[in-house]
Order: sequence, then C-alpha cells, then structure tokens
Amino acid sequence: MSGYQERADSQQVLDIRDALSDVVQASKLTAKQRGSSVKPAVERLCSLSYDRGLLPDDLGQLIDLTTTPNFIDQASLGNIVRNLYPATTVGDDLIVKIIGSLGHGKLKPSLGIQGALLKWLVMIYHIIDNQAILSRSYSVLFNLLDTAAIRKQLCHLLALVTRRRHVRPYRIQSLLSLSRQTGNDPAVTGLLRVFKDYYPEIIVGEATRAKASAFKHPGPQWRERLDEIQQAHAARNRDRNERPLDAFRVVRSRANGKKPTAIPEVHTSNATEKSVTLDEIENVNGFVNNLERIELPNQLIAVLVDPLLQKLLLLKPQAEAHQRASNWLESYGQDLMSGEPGADPSDCLEMLKTFVSSTKTFPPVFLAFFSEYLKIWDGREGRDSVLTILPYIPLLDFPELLAGIFQPLEAKILDNTATSQLQLLEFYAALLQRWTIALASLEQKSTHAPTIVADLVAHVNDLCLTLVQTSPSASTHSRILDFYELTAVLATDQKLLIHTRIMIPASPLVYILHFSSSPATLSRLCAILSKYKGGFQKAMATSRSEYTPEYINEFNGFLMDICNCLWRSRAFNNNDVNSHGCLVSRSLAEDLASYVNSLNMGGSLPSLFSLSYSPALGLSAISYFRELEDEELERGTGGFSTRHAGPVTRASLHTLANNGGLRVGWDDYRLGVLSYLERKGMTGVGELMYNTMTNVMRRRSTMMAEST
Repeated sequence: MSGYQERADSQQVLDIRDALSDVVQASKLTAKQRGSSVKPAVERLCSLSYDRGLLPDDLGQLIDLTTTPNFIDQASLGNIVRNLYPATTVGDDLIVKIIGSLGHGKLKPSLGIQGALLKWLVMIYHIIDNQAILSRSYSVLFNLLDTAAIRKQLCHLLALVTRRRHVRPYRIQSLLSLSRQTGNDPAVTGLLRVFKDYYPEIIVGEATRAKASAFKHPGPQWRERLDEIQQAHAARNRDRNERPLDAFRVVRSRANGKKPTAIPEVHTSNATEKSVTLDEIENVNGFVNNLERIELPNQLIAVLVDPLLQKLLLLKPQAEAHQRASNWLESYGQDLMSGEPGADPSDCLEMLKTFVSSTKTFPPVFLAFFSEYLKIWDGREGRDSVLTILPYIPLLDFPELLAGIFQPLEAKILDNTATSQLQLLEFYAALLQRWTIALASLEQKSTHAPTIVADLVAHVNDLCLTLVQTSPSASTHSRILDFYELTAVLATDQKLLIHTRIMIPASPLVYILHFSSSPATLSRLCAILSKYKGGFQKAMATSRSEYTPEYINEFNGFLMDICNCLWRSRAFNNNDVNSHGCLVSRSLAEDLASYVNSLNMGGSLPSLFSLSYSPALGLSAISYFRELEDEELERGTGGFSTRHAGPVTRASLHTLANNGGLRVGWDDYRLGVLSYLERKGMTGVGELMYNTMTNVMRRRSTMMAEST
C-alpha cells in the first residue's frame, strides 16, 4: 500500500470518529440546548459508515447510543441502526448489550428501535464471533414473543438459533397457544415448523399447516454491501483469510434463504434423551466428544449436501446407511429417466460433484446412476460436472467400465472436433491420476490393477494417435505428454510398479512427437522414454515373464531410432539391432536421400536430424556454439579470428580450427549442447542419451572430472 493510500485511509477513520463524536455529544443535549439539528451529523455518519464500515470501537459506541436513553429523535436512531455496517466480526459484548436492551421499561429503547436491532442481528448472524452467545440467551429471547411489535424479528432470530436441545414441551405448548391467540401469525407458524423438524410426532394439528414465514434474508442488498465492506477492509489490512466454512454444523437452506433442492436436509426424529443429533453439533469439539452417540438422521441421502453428515459416515461407516442412500438415489435416477417434473439433473450433478470432491469417494450407487443417466444425457448440460465426477470412479473391471460408462460418455461428447477429443483426454488423465493415488495407498499387491490400468492406457493410446492427426499443434502435443508423464510415474515408482504393467505409447505416436518442431515436446518425450527405460530395468530384474521379447524390442526400437537421429547422425537406419528406421520404409528413405543429395546442401539425409540440424534443437545447438565463441572473444587470447557459419559438424569443426576459429572436439560440442539444453530447462534429451548410451555417460563423467 502506498503512503498516499495510508494517509487517505487514516483520514477516513478520523472523519468517522469526528462524525461519531459530534453525534454522541448531541445525544446528551436536548434539541433546544443544541441550537441546531442533529440530522446533518447523523446523515454524515451514516454515509461514512456505508462507504467504509465501522471498526469494533466505533460500532460499540453506536450500539451504546441506540440501547441507552438519549435525546436523539427516533428517526435518526433508526437511520443509525440501518447503517451499522461492521468492518470486522461482531463480538459477544455487543450481542449481550442488544439482548439486554430488549423488552419493556422506561430505560429501554422504543419497540421500533428494538425491532430494528433484532433485524440487524439476523443480518449479521454469520459474522458473530461466538454464535453460542445467542443460544445461551434463548430463554430470554423466547420469553419476549408476547411482544407483538418485535415478534416477527424474534421468530426469525430464534429460527436461526434453534437446536434440538431448545425444543422443549413447555415451549411447544407456549408456541401453540400463541399461534391460536394471534390467529396463526405467519412468523409464529414458521418457528413452529422449525420446532416440528426436531419433533415431528409431537407437533400436530392445524397450527403448522397455516401460512408460514419463509424467514428469507430481510436485506439482501444490505448483505451484499456488508460483504463488500468486509472484503475491502480485509484487503486494506492485507488479511485475506476468509472465515472458514463451518463444516461442523448441519446445512440449513431455510434459515439462510437459499433455494431448496431435491435433496432433503438433515433432520433426526427418532432421537432419545441419551443420544445426540447432528442438529446439536456446533463445533469440532462437540462432534468428536459425541461421535459414538450421534443418531443417524431420517434421510441419509442428505450426505450429498451436508459436510457434517459426510464426516460422520466416513468415520462411522454403516452398510445400512449406504443402502438407504443408494435406494433414494436409484429412485431419483428413475425419476430423471421418466422425465418427472420435479427431477432437475443440473442440481443433482452439482450435488454429486460436491460430494465426490469433498469425500474423494465414488459409491457403487453413483456408478449405477451414471450408467442410466448417460443414456438420456444430451452431452452438453452439466458437462463440466460430469467430467469432474467420473474421474473418481474406483479401479473396476475395465471392459465393464468401457461398456457402461466410457463408451456412452464418448458417444455423447465427441463431435468430430479436436476440442471434444482434448476434453476426453483430460478426463482420462484425471482418472489415471486418481487411480495412481489409490494404488499408492494399497498395502498389498492388487491382482487386477495391472490389467485395468493397462487397458486404460491402451484405450487412450488410440485417442492420442487420433489427436496428433486431427490437431497437430504444440498445445495438443503438450496435453498428450501430460498423460504419458502420468504413466511414467507408474513406471518409475517402485511401490506403484508392483501394481501395474509398463504400457508404452503407440509406435506412430512416438515418432510423430519425436519429429515435432518444438524443443519442449522433444525434451519431454525423451524424459518419458528415459523413465520407461528405468522402469523396464527394475521390472526385468525381478521378473521377465510380464513382458514378451517383441514388446521389449519395440520399446528398444524407440531408443535406438532417437539416438540414431540425434546423436549418431544415422536417421532412418534400420540395420542396427532393434532399430525400426522410425517406421519409414527403405524405399521412401532412399527417395528422400536422393532428393536431399540433389539439393547440394553439403549434408546427407541421415544427418539432417542430428543436434546441429534438427528443426527442434538446431537453434539451441548454434546458440550454444555462439556462447563459446563469445567467451573466447572476451578472454582475448588473440588466436580467435573466424566464427563458425553453422550448422556444426565434425568436419566443419576440424576446418574451423585450421582456419583460426574455435578449437572444440566433436564429442565435447555435443555434450555441451546437452548441458545447454539442461540449463534452459529441457533436460529430457540429455537424460535419454546418458541412460541409453554408456559411452556418452563415460565421456560426460570424464569431462566433469577434468573440470573439477
């Protein structure tokens, strides 16, 4: 924050305190004694409060002003209460002052001001430091329901505070009697319905059937402005720690004005005096101390939307509970299939997404649900939710998953565009990542996991091969390599390797990526193949039965061909052991060689893919050599008079040295290029060369020893 901003903020704080001081002083004098109207000072104070909010000390003074006798008119006091915007959380002492000011008496505020203060408590309920203070004041608040002028606001506040321990027979009788006396007051009926949620078998009759208050937020615009003020205050103080979501209380949509959903809320009607319901839990200590005594709620499908119930079922899993939730979801799925008007798929998907993201689990009933839902899904509505939920599918038989989930999903998403194919690839990458995490947590070897993971990778191989042809861009190549980097983790981690088989990419895909013009793509490909090589070495050291000689030879062909291209200047050679000539037929290679020779470029076809000539690495190679020449010039030895025109070859280095240029050996130059790539963050090429060719590794070790 700049010095100017700090001075401006300090000035605004002083302005508020000056305005507050003027109003407080005016409150001690009668209108005649003041000599002027207090309304301009009140308006100025309210305007400043609306713009910036009130700090705790300033808020406390205004609460004192509105709850104690003074000489300010009621309209001005009402204006002050309407503009009490706390910049921070509200402390217990202020809540106690307001509750203590309620009721009848000469020293009490007017009933209009009391109603305004109660409404204010409802609107700032979510930022009260310790909401338990209202719970401890429940009896005081309840006994004020006879006061008609503040009954509506009291009922709303009590609806927010009410827990099962507050619902007592004498209070139920009192509310029923009050409802009859007031002609079924909607606010009283609304509070009765809250009581009925806890003891539905006790409250009967016409009382709860009358028109009831929905207890909506009394000032949505006021709440929006309060949120803006609090966020701005946090930013000014560089304290962006938001209040954490209270995951140790049940979720209530009625109290906070949220739109009700098809998923029922948590309610427990079969509790006993010795048991504890989730409604009574208010913090983590209460949850932990009563974990064994907590009674399950009526409808366990509420687990989809209630974090507290999710924690309970994770810590105390019960087969009956999962079965009850499964039955509800199955019934809801049937409603979706039949097109029932009350079934909203978007709401359901959002709730399933919240559940799997919170619990990291995917119950079997979800699988049954999606196997049916994908049949009627249009492929567009809720696509992001679907692709977020399904990666949590556990390791199950792949052919069944393919037939029941993956093929229907692909049929709905694929639309002959690369975008839809990339979305599927990201989905499969997320799925493989979740499976990798699951495998890492296993304590014993899984007998089915190797086949399941291998089938998934083989399936994605085809998708990737299609993608490189429909969208041959560096961005697409990067997404593909993201997936194979995940498979490389399976191949290199010793714990994961016992659960899986190493699945190599399709041969055409490897060569297409190898001949990419992007150095990052080539480097990442080489790094992946290097990790595969290490994985094969570990696997073959323990068991050779899992991999056939043909499979190993196919992989070794990748290594041989890439080394032939980059290091040996023997591209498309298929005479070496395991070499495949990059899958280029001999006749085509001969035709290409003849064409290159006819151009009189001074180089042959096999050398055009070496470090110096490679479309991906040529710029890095010549940049490295230019660095060497610049360093030689800076040293000023006097023996340097000719620069290399490029590209660098073994013969050109010899000629350059004889003509007064830089003296560098061929092997030293190539190792230098690999080091240059490493410094630029492209370590993959070097890793593959060192791990594949022992002579390169030995030469590198010798150079490092000489340099030290």
